[in-house]
This record gives sequence, structure tokens and C-alpha cells, in this order.
Amino acid sequence: MTNRIDRRTLGKTAGALAGITVAGQYAPAAAQDATPAASTVSAEQVDEIIAAWPEIPQEVAQTVMGKYGPPHEATASRLIWFDNAPWKRTILYRDVVQHDFPMPHPDLLEQFIDYQAPPETYDDLALYDGSVIVERTKGEMSARCDKEEMNFLAINLANDVATGERTVEEARQFYAETAMAFMDGQSDPYVEGFVFEVQEGGTADPDEPAM
Repeated sequence: MTNRIDRRTLGKTAGALAGITVAGQYAPAAAQDATPAASTVSAEQVDEIIAAWPEIPQEVAQTVMGKYGPPHEATASRLIWFDNAPWKRTILYRDVVQHDFPMPHPDLLEQFIDYQAPPETYDDLALYDGSVIVERTKGEMSARCDKEEMNFLAINLANDVATGERTVEEARQFYAETAMAFMDGQSDPYVEGFVFEVQEGGTADPDEPAM
């Protein structure tokens, strides 16, 4: 597998694609967490963007669009969907991150939910899976993998760890066994959707002033 990008090819379209397209307009990339766009990026714009992407991100882009439709926003390096239930937000990245648990694979599909994890569980969550990300201030949890099913698995087990249902070791073992079974064509409720009730809003923790 190669993740190298022809920078000369990308450079030809960087000027046109460096920002985010929202309802046919140009917006800053920082808007990825903003209020969901009312419309989506056109198929032609998406095709132009992902034409410069490596093979695996292109394939995942087609899979995600096949399920959720065109993204609401797009840049040269990412596609973004808002409120694509059951997710709060989905971001597909052109540039992958290598991840070797439970087996070597590229992380490029990050999906978010509202979630408030007890701060005292953050160490265990980090030990469980480095690609599960908890943001206390925002009140969000995300998982980043190469398949949506593995993101469901990762977050379901993160919830088990955060609520004390499983230890870190138990969660990692279940993850590895379930991922292997999935690769062999076997399903499990943990890869099919959320096995707990996902809260919508009310999870942010702005903390308290110290002065």
C-alpha cells in the first residue's frame, strides 16, 4: 500500500480546493466544527478533490458517500458530513495515520458523538485505544479507523471502559477477537451500531474559572 501523494498534481488544484465549499461558496477550513451546512458539495467537486487522493482514501470516500450521500463540506484534504445519524460528525482524511492495533491499518475515517466521560477514566481510555479521542471541553468522543464498523466497535468498547463494564485488557481482547471475526465475515452487535444510548447535546464541560 502506498500513501504517497503527487504533490505537483495536488498543487495544481490546491488554490481552488484549499478552503471548504459550503452550498457552492468558499469558507475557511476552520469551519469543520461549525453548524451543519444546509446543502452538500456537488459530485463534480468531490470527484475533482478525491482524484488527487491515494487509492485507499478514494475507496473509503466512495463507501461513505454510498451510505450518507455527498459531504456537506470539502477541502483538498478532507470531506466532512454533519448530523449523518447516528454520528454527530464524520470526517474523512486524505492523509492517513498508521495504526497497528489490533492489526496494521490506516486511520483515516473519524466519526464523532456527544459523550461525557469521567475525567478519571481518560488514562484507561488512552490505554485501551489510542485512536479513540475524548474531548472534555467539547463533550465529544470520536474513533478513527478505516471502516465505520470498527468505529462502532471502538466507541462501544470505550463506553464499556468508561462505565466500568470492562477493563482495558478485556476491551482490547474483545476488540481484537471481534475485529478478526468481522474480517472473516461474522458480525456482532458491537460493529453494527451503538449498544448504548448516545446522548445528544448537554455533554460539554467548560470547566470553571481559576481567577
